[in-house]
Amino acid sequence: MIPTLVDSNVLLDVLDEDETWQAWSESAVARCAQEGDLCLNPIIYAEVSVNFATIAEVELALPEEDFRVAPHSGRGRLSRRESLRFNTGEPVVCAPRPPDFFIGAHAAVLGMRLLTRDPRRYRTYFPTVGLIAP
Repeated sequence: MIPTLVDSNVLLDVLDEDETWQAWSESAVARCAQEGDLCLNPIIYAEVSVNFATIAEVELALPEEDFRVAPHSGRGRLSRRESLRFNTGEPVVCAPRPPDFFIGAHAAVLGMRLLTRDPRRYRTYFPTVGLIAP
């Protein structure tokens, strides 16, 4: 079973019933749930939670039985290739936002896949992370 870190953009597609992306995101979440645990981290939880009035509402939308919180790993290390490539001489086309970098690093360190609709930055900075994207 392969755990999948679910990016906030996918969760928000489902929760907000996005006209363009809801069907794709629901299908991708269901498929990933059949293949392993669905996981969140504190950044993803925070990004999703701003759309709710209370923590109780967030917990109803993201129940523990469906989404586990991925553990932090202070001992994990990113390879040089997986770290920011600002000093490699390669042009930095799209520097990651700090939340995206944390999400990508978390997936890389824990060996998880990442379900996202915004794969460009993750592909650039975390080439070893298996991405599930449109």
